[in-house]
Amino acid sequence: MSDLPNVNGKACLDCGSIKALEEFPAQSKRRDGRGSYCKVCMLERSRKSYRKRMAAAGRTVRDNYYLPQGHRRCPDCKLVLPEAEFPRNVNNRKDGRNNYCKPCHKARGEASKKRHHGSTRSYHLKARYGITEAQADAMLEAQGGLCAVCREQPAVHVDHDHLFGNVRGLTCFNFNGGLGQFKDRVDIMRKGIDYLERTRSTQWQRTLRCSGVYQLTSPRTAAASRPSSDLRSLISSRRS
Repeated sequence: MSDLPNVNGKACLDCGSIKALEEFPAQSKRRDGRGSYCKVCMLERSRKSYRKRMAAAGRTVRDNYYLPQGHRRCPDCKLVLPEAEFPRNVNNRKDGRNNYCKPCHKARGEASKKRHHGSTRSYHLKARYGITEAQADAMLEAQGGLCAVCREQPAVHVDHDHLFGNVRGLTCFNFNGGLGQFKDRVDIMRKGIDYLERTRSTQWQRTLRCSGVYQLTSPRTAAASRPSSDLRSLISSRRS
């Protein structure tokens, strides 16, 4: 009955909706010159048939999706996100953005480092300091797991010469930052040691603030006394 002409239209064999003849694709073999499926259902049938043929050939087909203005779709997580959620890469695309969103881009980078270098730690050790993970572990074992400077805290940082780049040892967090603050200058560090030795014997003053609570204050260094002749010269110069 659906193939017979009808001024009011015909029913689609898939969705069952009665639509005008113009909503059906042309087909000369039919009595009404139109196909048995509406254009929407016919398109869906064509897509399913195409996917079936591609699957048999071992190929995949990307899904069609709607992209709002200023948005992009990440191929990994399949999420449609604003362009700001994709890292910049001026050499990769015309819009200057990477193909993958920031979390997926980071995950891909870490997976690549593990695949090519064994671990992210091995990658950073090789890239920054020119040593392997095995060499770093050997240095840590030789130091007994402790900082090469204080020999008290765990060694968690690689210390290297900022001028020549050679690795000197493994240090704790405090000394790794401290050596950097001193800019590897031995003369400044010696001045600091001299300062600590000169001020170590200074007795701090205790000031009672309330019952059982004291405030420690550093005593002021007394000003050097001037000879009386210098004081008289200074007074006369100010009067004149």
